[in-house]
Amino acid sequence: MRRLSVLLLAAGLLLGSWSNAHAVDVSAKGEWNVSFDYGQNGKFTSGETTGWGRGGEDEFEAKQRFRTQIDAASSEALSGTLFFEIGSSLWGKATSDGRNYSRGGAALGADSTSVIKLRRAYIDWMVPYTDLQVRMGIQGMEFPSYTTGGMVFNDDVAGIATTYTFTDNVGISVLWARPYNDNNDGGYYANTYKAQGYQDNFDVFALLIPLSFDGVKVTPWGAYATIGPYWDNNSCWIARNPEKEPTSYRYTAAGISPVGGPRHKDGTSKYARDVDMRNSLHANGDAFWAGLTGEVTLFDPFRIAWDFNYGSIQWHDDGSRNRSGWLASLLMEYKTDFVTPGIYGWYGSGDDSNPANGSERMPYISVANTNNGFSDFAANGAPWDHSREGLLTANWNGTWGVGLRFKNISFVEDLKHTLYVNYIGGTNSPAMAKKVFLQNGYASNDATIEGKDPLYLTTLDSALEFGLRNQYQIYENLQLYVEGAYIMTMLSKNKKVWGRTNMNGKGEDTVNDPWNVNMTLVYSF
Repeated sequence: MRRLSVLLLAAGLLLGSWSNAHAVDVSAKGEWNVSFDYGQNGKFTSGETTGWGRGGEDEFEAKQRFRTQIDAASSEALSGTLFFEIGSSLWGKATSDGRNYSRGGAALGADSTSVIKLRRAYIDWMVPYTDLQVRMGIQGMEFPSYTTGGMVFNDDVAGIATTYTFTDNVGISVLWARPYNDNNDGGYYANTYKAQGYQDNFDVFALLIPLSFDGVKVTPWGAYATIGPYWDNNSCWIARNPEKEPTSYRYTAAGISPVGGPRHKDGTSKYARDVDMRNSLHANGDAFWAGLTGEVTLFDPFRIAWDFNYGSIQWHDDGSRNRSGWLASLLMEYKTDFVTPGIYGWYGSGDDSNPANGSERMPYISVANTNNGFSDFAANGAPWDHSREGLLTANWNGTWGVGLRFKNISFVEDLKHTLYVNYIGGTNSPAMAKKVFLQNGYASNDATIEGKDPLYLTTLDSALEFGLRNQYQIYENLQLYVEGAYIMTMLSKNKKVWGRTNMNGKGEDTVNDPWNVNMTLVYSF
């Protein structure tokens, strides 16, 4: 009997130790957003005759979104993360139709499943007996920035990220991301030239070296991308008569293509009809980016931060598709107990007057997750990521500007305000605008032209942006944001540029200034 008791006790201890070794600590966190917008002139015209004018939006809209992240950690060296999103759901919208700001699941009955999305899914682990950290799976990746939140790459993507810390001052990160692969699922040319599922990958490799010293942080970085000729369904010629009349070349990513796509080799406004279609279809692309970003807090409460980025894409067929350029920004601010005033500026290279030699604007991969610290409305900067934003640009390409910001103004507990003013000018050649956007004798700043940000600003165009953001901490986990923003838009009517505005091909000779008021409740747990 005693022997049996000893065996049972030993078995219990063994099973208990096995159970503890395999115990997993599961935790969850998330965020609910409920947002209300009212504004006008979202496409710098009176809209699609009426309404806000972007993606079929109304002047007033209400929407919501829910995000939840589940972490399962078995130890400090091993964990997994699953990140879901439901929405954005436009109140009253039945189903998602693929257009911007037109998400479904919020009509009467509210039973659509099309708004349930996988955002991230990855595992974190450390290589045994080392300090090498590895993250594998669908994750958020961002190239470093200390001013504007990443102007080349900041999005969710599948890949591997490794990080190693040599000392307290020196580290290294190596990334591999695969934004696109196996998306070319057919079409005339995919079948004719056996392109389906072959050479359709878009791979990015990056090296980051964060350096941290007393009061100084600097991160040099570089990235290389190899781009297959069939990386996306829309990276092939699209034509009404494929055998006789290839009419346009377009990409899904505005950050990759020159404005207007490849041009005729003589530089005229017609598309590159005489480019050999088979050679173009078999042309690979090589992309390279490099940057130096950092901040100085040695003289606290003064802070100086900067970003410098350069990028280039070269295609193996002809120069009309190439794109290269740079973007730099500088921020100086002073922190006090009740306000942080700051002054900043940026400059992004712009297109020259020759459309046949490609683009002189910096290429970028995706900046969907970027929270631009300089602008909540003209650029993508709304901190709640659920409002109308990015009206002028995704990442300041082809623009320059200066701004004044008063951040976190606070005279009442739990209530903060941020006021900013930006003057924005264009760096693109007026001659380029005339050649690319020419329609019916007038240059039209059409938002649907490929390879461009929402508004194409030349050296004769400018805009003035005003924004006021208010943030109130209602409860520990509940925040209220109220923001108003306005863009005074000044496009040149000089015949060397637009002649007549003809905005969005509407034949209108006036530019309507966009404005918007947003109220968002954010509950986080």
